[in-house]
Amino acid sequence: MHDPSSGPWAIEADDLGKRFRGRWALQEFSFRLPAGRVCAMVGPNGAGKSTFLGIAARLVEPSTGTLRLCGVPVGDPAARERVAYLAQDKPLYPRFTVAETLRLGRELNPRWDQALAERIVRGGAIPMAARIGTLSGGQRTRVAFALAFGKRPELLLLDEPMSDLDPLARDELSGLLMAEAAEHGTTVLMSSHMLTEVEEMCDHLLVVAGGRLRMAGPTEALVPAHTLVTGRTVDGRVPGELAERHTVVESRVSGRQFSAMVRPAGPLADRPEAAPDAAWDTLTPSLEEILLACMRAPEAPALIVDESRKETAA
Repeated sequence: MHDPSSGPWAIEADDLGKRFRGRWALQEFSFRLPAGRVCAMVGPNGAGKSTFLGIAARLVEPSTGTLRLCGVPVGDPAARERVAYLAQDKPLYPRFTVAETLRLGRELNPRWDQALAERIVRGGAIPMAARIGTLSGGQRTRVAFALAFGKRPELLLLDEPMSDLDPLARDELSGLLMAEAAEHGTTVLMSSHMLTEVEEMCDHLLVVAGGRLRMAGPTEALVPAHTLVTGRTVDGRVPGELAERHTVVESRVSGRQFSAMVRPAGPLADRPEAAPDAAWDTLTPSLEEILLACMRAPEAPALIVDESRKETAA
């Protein structure tokens, strides 16, 4: 359960960066994630998602900046007790049985919840006497989930956690993630390529491209900040006044029609000078449409919503 003494932020990153052999894998990474949120970190391969999670898990040393988890510096031993990390490759000891694996979790974690860990394992009909090396990929993922949840962390870091699960297991464990956040105040940060999963599960987003944070904030603030605009092109291009008055994240032209993902700076329909056939149509985009537009256009201005200030910076 989240400790109120650590403050309202589960993660505070300030100018965080990581350089590998002269190349920045992560750069100028700054955001704050409120406690109790289920947050998705989305971006193309190589965007920097796993690098950030590695820093948060103390597996990677940052080159610049600071990171605080649950109110304490990432290097503080207190952070280790409060944070659980599930890596993409889900490393487990192949010769251990499932029961021995859970016993190790109990011995290493003072807040261990054996009943919860066993419930997750038995939900997949996995024999406790089975050796890890004999399990399928989905079964190993379930055991790894049991270790992560059994720790009863305040912050749960997950790197592509659902990629090798069947639809039923994915639905079950997605529900468990949301229940833990709602009932125990557990903060969840998960990287994912499954945009439908993100839309269903998460109430907070981080969009990463080229090692930089391109969008961050609660979905309830990010979605209304965008509008999908369609209309006729002008000389085969998107009308210039659209970009002059508003922030165009991404635009496309097909024949004589254009579509653009826009962050409006004011009313979009207020164009009394426009001819009837030059009118624009506006639609509310889905979260998936917004995410795809941001990832296809990493050069677009960043949008970071800081809930403590209730303002949006672009």
